[in-house]
Amino acid sequence: MRNLLVAVTSVLAFAVSTGTAAGAPLPCPEIFATNNTAIITDPADPRLRDGLVRFDREVRGIVRANGGLTTRSTLLDGVFWSSELQQTTFERSRKFDVTLDEESLRHTASTISKQFRQESVLTFRFLPANSPKVDAVQVEVDGITATQVREGLLADAIAREKLGGGSVTLHNKAILIADVDDLPTVRAFVTGIGGDIRKAKVRKGTWEFVSAEENPLWNKQNAA
Repeated sequence: MRNLLVAVTSVLAFAVSTGTAAGAPLPCPEIFATNNTAIITDPADPRLRDGLVRFDREVRGIVRANGGLTTRSTLLDGVFWSSELQQTTFERSRKFDVTLDEESLRHTASTISKQFRQESVLTFRFLPANSPKVDAVQVEVDGITATQVREGLLADAIAREKLGGGSVTLHNKAILIADVDDLPTVRAFVTGIGGDIRKAKVRKGTWEFVSAEENPLWNKQNAA
């Protein structure tokens, strides 16, 4: 995405025991992306009612061109913090669950970044909890709105820098992704904005912010 998006022992134990235990089937990799390039600070802005239907169709085409399928596409209300601009912005975005291997996932995200003029696109691959490649956590919490996330980020400087933002489904399910070592920060943030961390789904994996410059084919074309 453009600027792109929580006591320690008990939460870590909870994370290990949910969703990505060794041997359990892993969910599809995910791509979080938007076509928005504007700074939107008004939650009533009409652009935040965009269903991103055409964007959905175009990204599905990019996924197919890279040898994969989109098994699910979820419309999201995103809230992101820019440390450069020192402000938050709202934006509509989508989460694409895709059947792509690691290399194809990165190439697809890079293509999306270039085509829709994004600084970067976030990818998340679920991994077994004991995998040495784990470097991130994804936390899903019901009953949280985009406004709560925005107000929480404005009030919590540590969360702003560690999370960078978050996404919320139309059914008020927050999706927060952070470095695995920042899980206590995510827990504190969720609790601070009124969420119930005890009911959260916490899964481990690896994340990456992919930009167009990381696309070797794009770099080759530019160098020609």
